[in-house]
Amino acid sequence: MADFSQLDTIDWAILGVLQHNAALPVHEVGERVGLSSNACWRRIKRLDDSGVIARRVALLDPEKLGLATTVFVAIRTQRHDPDWLAAFSKGIEQIDEISECHRMAGDVDYLLKIVVRDIAHYDRIYRRLIAAVPDLADVSSSFSMEKMKATTALTRPA
Repeated sequence: MADFSQLDTIDWAILGVLQHNAALPVHEVGERVGLSSNACWRRIKRLDDSGVIARRVALLDPEKLGLATTVFVAIRTQRHDPDWLAAFSKGIEQIDEISECHRMAGDVDYLLKIVVRDIAHYDRIYRRLIAAVPDLADVSSSFSMEKMKATTALTRPA
């Protein structure tokens, strides 16, 4: 499977079921999508082997773990050379609270998602970030007031 165009309706149905609950037994996934256990297992194996299924994980509830504060951090830099990018990548990799980092087009160079206990916890992360990464022109933080929608599920392109 080189690209999504190789996936049929049943593949997408399997992916939908697994994105909702990857711990389901194969026979139950098969029942939900109208396949025998063997046929379903073969498709799941193909999706795994091709990398369409990147990995299977447990999604945790941050609030139940005392991590109720989500911060989005917009970063601008004047440097875009390979050495700076390597230092930036190393710096953010060392901060476990950074759950996502995106290189952006437009006014912001990078956008981070950071999950922490509270503002004081974020301040400690901020200080580690600016110490680890040189030449940040601007670091602007926005605190999430309410999570209105969050999903990891991907849908079939139209």
